[in-house]
Amino acid sequence: MTKILIIDDSPTEIHKLRNMLTKNGHNVLVADSGESGVMLAKREMPDVVLMDIVMPGMNGFQATRQLTKTKETSHIPVIIVTTKDQETDRMWGSRQGAKAYLTKPVTEKQLLTTIEQVVG
Repeated sequence: MTKILIIDDSPTEIHKLRNMLTKNGHNVLVADSGESGVMLAKREMPDVVLMDIVMPGMNGFQATRQLTKTKETSHIPVIIVTTKDQETDRMWGSRQGAKAYLTKPVTEKQLLTTIEQVVG
């Protein structure tokens, strides 16, 4: 069972992602902001993080950078899951340390395949 942290400020998106993951046997943690997500990741050490970009306060790029550049959490793969679909966003996400980039709406198959690829 994979422990997955969803960091997203949209209750609708959290609900969709959580349903896809729990029905496939994953353990899901949720944070509704970049700040709380980084703190939760440090405390719970999930196997993977699903990160939204557009959030108030610390955005997903900033949170991703914090997780991937901090020694204690740098081993946790981050998958960006966002509505931002520009190539510059993808490149910026990769520069912050994200292992994959998915554009919403994501399908269950896309999500599970990508998680499998980054977790190994």
